Amino acid sequence: VQLQASGGGLVQAGGSLKLSCAAVGRTFSNYVMGWFRQAPGKEREFVAGILVAGGATFYADSVKGRFTVSRDNGKKTVYLQMNSLKPDDTADYYCAAARYYGVTRSEEYDYWGRGTLVTVSS
Repeated sequence: VQLQASGGGLVQAGGSLKLSCAAVGRTFSNYVMGWFRQAPGKEREFVAGILVAGGATFYADSVKGRFTVSRDNGKKTVYLQMNSLKPDDTADYYCAAARYYGVTRSEEYDYWGRGTLVTVSS
C-alpha cells in the first residue's frame, strides 16, 4: 500500500489542524494505520493508530483528549484531527501501515508515507 500524508501547516498555539493520509492499494482495510511524528533532533514517536476494519483507536498519552484519529474506508483515507495544539507538537507527521493492532514502535510498521510538517507557534 502507498501512503500520502497532507494537511500540515503553520498554526498558533491553541489552534487546530486536520491531517489526511490517502492510501493507494486494494488491501487498505487489512491494516492498522498509525500516525507518527518526528521533531528536529528527536526520535520518531507514535501518536495515534486506528484499526481500519473496525475503527478501534489507540493514542499516545501525550495527545489523548486533544487528537482524534478517524478513517473513511470509502475514500481510503485516515485523518488526524489535532486540537489544542502546543508548540511541542511541532514536528513532521507521518502516516504508516501495520499488520497488528496496538503496535506503537516504528519498526512494526511496514509502509510509510512522506511526512507533512506541522508548526505550532507560541
